[in-house]
Amino acid sequence: MKVSGSYTFDLPAQRVWDALTDPSVLASCIPGCSGLEAVGENQYQASLAVGVGPVRGDYNARVSILDMVPPQSYRLVVEGNGPTGFASGEATIRLVDQGERTTVEVDSDAQVGGTVARFGQRLMGSVAKMMMDQLFTCLREKAA
Repeated sequence: MKVSGSYTFDLPAQRVWDALTDPSVLASCIPGCSGLEAVGENQYQASLAVGVGPVRGDYNARVSILDMVPPQSYRLVVEGNGPTGFASGEATIRLVDQGERTTVEVDSDAQVGGTVARFGQRLMGSVAKMMMDQLFTCLREKAA
């Protein structure tokens, strides 16, 4: 499943970068996230409560931020599982510096399996996009 988006911030790239790489800001903005704990350099353990259609569950995920080029880009790798299935994916995050304005471009690809994939498959793309939109709406507020 591929999901992409473009989000504009009325802030310089460094401020946006700082928000995008701050674990406490991310934990407060990721929908359903109840914790993001450092387990290594740029590696985190996340606890998430996520629902897709009628299937809801708590998930544990390992989140890694790789290939960092501050304040331009990084790669985000997520591997998670829970009682209703698993998810793994990768996203490329690019910041386009426009002076006092920054556009964040996100391209992601995820694989999902288990009950959540069987019963929520038709909804997954729209739920993933909705969650990404919520994340970036919150990040805009926190970074300002």
